[in-house]
Amino acid sequence: MEQLTLTTPALLFSAISLIMLAYTNRFIAYTSAIRDLYDKYQKNQDDRFFKQIKNIKHRLYLTRYMQILGITSLLLCVLTMFLIYIKQNTVAVWIFGLALILLIASLALLIIEIQISAKAWEHHISDIDKN
Repeated sequence: MEQLTLTTPALLFSAISLIMLAYTNRFIAYTSAIRDLYDKYQKNQDDRFFKQIKNIKHRLYLTRYMQILGITSLLLCVLTMFLIYIKQNTVAVWIFGLALILLIASLALLIIEIQISAKAWEHHISDIDKN
């Protein structure tokens, strides 16, 4: 197996940072949408608003877990770099592998969240398709 160097985990920094920015933007959009739907629900106790709030709440939780996994992955990359620096290469390889697995899990949750989001939009515009 090839030796793990400081540059390998460092390469993930920019990718994880961009992913975290996208996750944060999603999180902010969902919280804004929930506030808006909540106000509408308070004025009109329509079941549609309740279902939309429930759906967005589920997506918000998924986004939170995506963020947690992404941040943990980044922290493990930093730990990997420290372990390489103090010449603990075997442990560094395992920690870096764990960081990659957490990043994969974060991206898998993103796929699930996108599927839920697409279904929500299909449901939302289904009345247009009927015409």
